[in-house]
Amino acid sequence: MEHKCDISVVVPLFNEAESLPELKAWIERVMKEHGFTYEVIFVNDGSTDDSWRRIEEFAAQDEHIHGIKFRRNYGKSPALFCGFKAAQGKVVITMDADLQDSPDEIPELYRMITEEGYDLVSGYKQKRYDPLSKTLPTKLFNATARKVSGIHNLHDFNCGLKAYRCEVVKNIEVYGEMHRYIPYLAKNAGFARIGEKVVHHQARKFGKTKFGGLNRFVNGYLDLLSLWFLNSFGLKPMHVFGFLGSLMFFLGFVAVVTVGAIKLAHLYSGTPAPLVTDSPWFYIALTTMILGTQLFVAGFLGELVSRNAPGRNDYQIEKEI
Repeated sequence: MEHKCDISVVVPLFNEAESLPELKAWIERVMKEHGFTYEVIFVNDGSTDDSWRRIEEFAAQDEHIHGIKFRRNYGKSPALFCGFKAAQGKVVITMDADLQDSPDEIPELYRMITEEGYDLVSGYKQKRYDPLSKTLPTKLFNATARKVSGIHNLHDFNCGLKAYRCEVVKNIEVYGEMHRYIPYLAKNAGFARIGEKVVHHQARKFGKTKFGGLNRFVNGYLDLLSLWFLNSFGLKPMHVFGFLGSLMFFLGFVAVVTVGAIKLAHLYSGTPAPLVTDSPWFYIALTTMILGTQLFVAGFLGELVSRNAPGRNDYQIEKEI
């Protein structure tokens, strides 16, 4: 695609009216100092304060400023999705609107994308100004994300400050609460050059955190499991459900053979044969064969759904000649 500027800065926000003037002026100063052509896309995620009024004022005075306004609060992932869709820069930078992300990091992030050839560069807030109740769960979460995603060089998946080649954001779908796993989404789409940069983290200047909450860690793990499963078995559900179903059915079959053998052994020896229902193997057989059949049917139905899914042949093609 044709790029209309060097950098698109996408800023999702919710009730950040106090910080917006300083953030806008800071970004403008950095861009002018380094001679970048740029645009700033503020995505107002259903704010109830004066955030949108300020964005309208910015846009009226500065052609570099654009805004997207949601009718209600959808969350950070939908805000990023719409911002990515609107971005027209060669490099796309995302940052939070709370002034905890420093625009001074933009030139180096841009250089790493354009000169070092990275598809994506994620910020790493090595020294954080968050409470211990947030930093400890974050470390555990990031360790799990590294293990599951296979992206072992990232320490902070959830850092809002990231840089992307434009092609990356145009070829991934950020939905639900998947903004935490954009590097994983990019890797699954074939963009494997993923780097990291230590960035400065500043203490929050106004208000309190708007995106997230304690439930983000529970939701984060559930989203990670969903993403791992979809990436591993989304296009071949029969491979996992069929295997598990066959295994359970085989165990049930072994239990049936065991019950029959015990019965025949008693009959052959002339001793009173116990009732089949008295044997625990009977219930093991019954349970495992039912579960095996259900899992196999689930895999079969999943296979039918995947074969008829609209995105079943949605493959990322880098070039055509």
